[in-house]
Amino acid sequence: MCRVLGVSRSGYYLWEKHKKSEGQIENDRLLVHIRDAYARGRGTYGSPRVTAELRAKGIPCGKNRVARLMKSHWIKAKTKRRFKATKKSKHDFLVADNLLNQRFSADVANQVWVSDITYIWTREGWVYLAAILDVFNRKIIGWSMDDRLSHEVIANALRKAIRQRKPKAGVLFHSDRGTQYTSYAFRDLMEQHGFIQSMNSSGNCYDNALMESFFHTLKTELIYFEKYQTRREARGSIFEYIEVFYNCVRRHSALNYCSPAEFERKACVT
Repeated sequence: MCRVLGVSRSGYYLWEKHKKSEGQIENDRLLVHIRDAYARGRGTYGSPRVTAELRAKGIPCGKNRVARLMKSHWIKAKTKRRFKATKKSKHDFLVADNLLNQRFSADVANQVWVSDITYIWTREGWVYLAAILDVFNRKIIGWSMDDRLSHEVIANALRKAIRQRKPKAGVLFHSDRGTQYTSYAFRDLMEQHGFIQSMNSSGNCYDNALMESFFHTLKTELIYFEKYQTRREARGSIFEYIEVFYNCVRRHSALNYCSPAEFERKACVT
C-alpha cells in the first residue's frame, strides 16, 4: 500500500497513530453546527444560547461540551463596553409613585410595559431612541427616534405600541422621572388611553432594570461596533436590529432561550 500511495512506511504508521478518534470526529461535526449557530446569532451568542440554538434545531449536545469547544476554538460572544452616563431629573413636573417596585414579571401580554430613552452618536450629531418593552415576553413593542430630545419622541413610540398591541385600559406603564415622561402633554396621552403610570424611586436605577438591560444589549452587540455617518444610517441599523434580530431571532435567557416572538406564539397556543 505504501508503494502504491507513494509514501514511506514510517510516514504511514505515523499517520495511522495520529488518526482521529470517533470522539474527535464528532467534535468536528458539532463544531460546524456551533459555528453556524454562532453566525445566526450574529456573533452575540455565548455557549448557553448556542446550546439552545442547536437543541432547537434537533442537534443533540451537552452545554459543557459546547462551552469547551467554543473556548478551545476562541468562539465567544462579542461585546464592547463604554462608559455609562447617568441622567438627572430635577424638574417641577409631577411624578408618579413607583407601582412596579421591581416586580419584573407579567402573566399575560399588555399587563406591564416599561420604557426608557437613550442616545446614539453619529457624525451628524446625537439621535435619541425611545423604546417600550412588554414585560411579559420582553418584546420591543414600540420605539421612535428623533434628532431632538422632547416628549414627542416617547409619545411617538407609545402611539406605535398602541397601534400594534391595541391594549385595554389598565396597562401599568413604568419609566424613569425624565421630563419627557412627566410632561403634561405625555401624561394627557397616557390618560386618554387608560394607562396607569409608574416611575422609578428617586435615585434608584434598578427600578427600570429591564430597559437598562435592553439598551445595554443593543449597545454592546450593535452600536459600539458601528461608526454611523448619518442619523438615517443609525435609524436603519437600529430598525433592523430590533425588528429583525432582537424581537424575532435573538434568544432570551429569561424566556427559556426563546426569542420574544417565539415565546409569544407559544403562549398563544397554550
